[in-house]
Amino acid sequence: MIHTADVREWRNRDVVDSEGHKIGVLEAVYVDTTTDEPAMATVRTGLPTRRRLRFVPVEDAIVGPGYLKVGYVRVLVRQAPSIGTDDVLPADREEAIFKHYGLPYKPGAGGERQLARR
Repeated sequence: MIHTADVREWRNRDVVDSEGHKIGVLEAVYVDTTTDEPAMATVRTGLPTRRRLRFVPVEDAIVGPGYLKVGYVRVLVRQAPSIGTDDVLPADREEAIFKHYGLPYKPGAGGERQLARR
């Protein structure tokens, strides 16, 4: 299991898929608000003038020297919901990210967000 204390060390590492292909560079990690454990990462993809941040789950991620290996193939991650590099994830778009990966979405009892950026 990857712990929240390690998150700061992940920034700017390459993110590779389950087959070892580079997807992009890690921008930020989002934690599950109920457990405070890492749940999603944003990966910087695209050309310098058209960069996007794509979301990918990190529950089975493996941290290596200079990279973070996620359990999904590059094509799936590149088709994931994204935001601009200066944007904030709108609360109403969280569920779409979980659906894209076939994961259950569980907002808080009072409708709180499930993800928080760290």
